[in-house]
Amino acid sequence: MLDLDQLRTYVAIAETGSFTKAADVVCKTQSAVSMQMRRLEDRVGRALFVRDGRLSKLTEDGERLLPFARRLVQLNDETLAVFDETELSGIVRLGTPDDYADRFLPEILARFSRSNPKAEVSVVCAPTPNLAKDLEEGELDVAIITHVQKRGRKGVEIIRREPLLWVSSARHAAELEDPIPLALGRATCDWRKAALEALDKKERESRLLYSSWNSTAVGAAVLAGLAVSVLPESALRPGMRVLCEADGFPKLPECEIGLMRSWKKRSRVTEALVEHIVSSLDNLSVPQAAQ
Repeated sequence: MLDLDQLRTYVAIAETGSFTKAADVVCKTQSAVSMQMRRLEDRVGRALFVRDGRLSKLTEDGERLLPFARRLVQLNDETLAVFDETELSGIVRLGTPDDYADRFLPEILARFSRSNPKAEVSVVCAPTPNLAKDLEEGELDVAIITHVQKRGRKGVEIIRREPLLWVSSARHAAELEDPIPLALGRATCDWRKAALEALDKKERESRLLYSSWNSTAVGAAVLAGLAVSVLPESALRPGMRVLCEADGFPKLPECEIGLMRSWKKRSRVTEALVEHIVSSLDNLSVPQAAQ
């Protein structure tokens, strides 16, 4: 049998990247954490960690074990919660980019509030790089973040995958201009990097006409026929048209939406919100772009 306490420590190491930080999370000494991981590796018969400077990275077998470990620990906590008759209370600090707040939060917050009327959710809207920094500094408990393949961040649990698409106005033809006018996020935006890299490989000239962290502002430039942009499938709005390779636009990497949690603080109310986030994103319908 696998030991749940060992698996909980293992998940903490995977999320923090450090035996020392994980020891703080699970309230154990570093030597106890090391002993637990040696026993876990003996049990599965595989090396789970490799040193990378001062960090501890997962091996390929470690990556394979991680989703199972998360599910086992979560199921254990959910089972115990069923027999706990006390209502959840307290504050959860949730971070999300503004476009996810508009699309996802109404359902998430409504479901969470009905299940946990005594709990309070404090929401911070900011770009993904800012949210990752706030989590590291303990300013947030959990964040919904953008995660483009091959540009990953440590400790991210992927909860949704969507195509990343080129979009323009259905009533205009900004995509025919040369160079292509673009409306994208700021310089650290993953979608912006993916778009510019794809155009460079295609050797298509472009000019950045509008740059903003605000998705509404970027969408307004597209709908006005002023620029082309990139959006995940669920963010498409009426009046937008998807551009494909036949239109001269290269295929983009898949967009992943992930969860990041603070390793400094874990609570039942935070885990309850995480459960609602995962459930809501898994069941959201995807709107269709206007043709």
